[in-house]
Amino acid sequence: MQNFFSNESGATAIEYGLIAALIAVAVIGAVTALGDNTSTTFDRVAQQMA
Repeated sequence: MQNFFSNESGATAIEYGLIAALIAVAVIGAVTALGDNTSTTFDRVAQQMA
C-alpha cells in the first residue's frame, strides 16, 4: 500500500497532459486570431482589385 501512494508516475502523466492541453489551447487561439486577420486582409485586397 505504501508503494502505491509513493508512486508518482500517474501524477507526472496528468501534468504532461495538462501542459499539452494548455499548449493546444494557445495554438488554437493563435490560429483563430491569425485566420481572422488573414481573411480580412485577403478581403481588402480582393475589393481593391475589383
